[in-house]
Amino acid sequence: MKKVIINENQKGFLFRNGRFVKLLSAGKYHAFGDREIEIVSLKEPLASAKCELDILLANGEIAKQTSVIEVADQHLALHTVNGKFEGVLRRGKYAFWSVVDRHEYRLVDISTPEVAEDVPQYIFAKLPATVYTKVEVAQYQKARLYFDQKLICILDAGVYYFWKNNIRVDVGLVDTRLTQMEITGQEIMTQDKVCLRINFVCNYRVTDYVKILTEIDDYVEQMHVAAQLALRDYVGKQRLDDILANKDEMSKYVFDRLKARESEFFVEITDAGVKDIILPGEIRDIMNTVLVAEKRAQANVITRREEVASTRSLLNTAKLMEENQTLYKLKELEHIERICENVGNINLNGNGDVLSQLMSLMRTGSPS
Repeated sequence: MKKVIINENQKGFLFRNGRFVKLLSAGKYHAFGDREIEIVSLKEPLASAKCELDILLANGEIAKQTSVIEVADQHLALHTVNGKFEGVLRRGKYAFWSVVDRHEYRLVDISTPEVAEDVPQYIFAKLPATVYTKVEVAQYQKARLYFDQKLICILDAGVYYFWKNNIRVDVGLVDTRLTQMEITGQEIMTQDKVCLRINFVCNYRVTDYVKILTEIDDYVEQMHVAAQLALRDYVGKQRLDDILANKDEMSKYVFDRLKARESEFFVEITDAGVKDIILPGEIRDIMNTVLVAEKRAQANVITRREEVASTRSLLNTAKLMEENQTLYKLKELEHIERICENVGNINLNGNGDVLSQLMSLMRTGSPS
């Protein structure tokens, strides 16, 4: 004989010769001979290791104390316990003890990937990833949504969930921000046979998120080639000096050519321009030599201009002093002031004017 105790949070199944007999509540029981008692928790789903679920549910006492849900194909059941989400139930039959807890279910059709609007998104954090597909679209993106490779719609920024079933879900993200395309190191020969390397930039943004995938193959590469051809067309017809003098004109020419074709690429081209023009080494050395010569010539012109202006100023000053004795005396006093700043004592006699005596002293070096 074996003593069996069933606690308050438990139930017992009595079996005789392997067949279910009845449900046992909390208490002390004895198992002997062909009698067996299986103990189960009220917190766990109704199940037995010794018989099928339907056999247990056929018992009226068990049926009254349990909550039963049957989930069909292409459906899920959202299971809540005492008003709190517990998990998801897939295809099958489930039973839970309703003695202590209140069980509620919501059947969800997953035959299509769309999640109904009234399904709260917070529950997906508690669901296994095998049940759903999560799609995140950033603020600067749009997303093309496909079911079995068929376009359904364009998704704006946000987080989206789709049920996993036999329908394939694909998403193509498109960046809606202003994007820069760079064309670097294009070697192009000018009309006067000088080989240049040109770096060019172009800014654009996508305008048609569907056609840019369905009606054109690699739009970025095609824009790249179009810009290259426009550059070659312009540079090949111009001489080096004209290109260097009119870089803005070359930028405008290429921009206009690209702008005329933006509807073919399904983009909006906002601006474009030449970034760098790189000359061959020998041409660069020659131009540097020319530039140095030009700057030296400009410096010489400025020096001569200043010398002429200085001489003219001295001449004007001399004429004024000759015509105005007072101005002459003031100039005399100015010279005396400058001399006194650099010597201690100066002895003068009464012979001759002050300026003459000072000049004589400066020549003989006799101040004391």
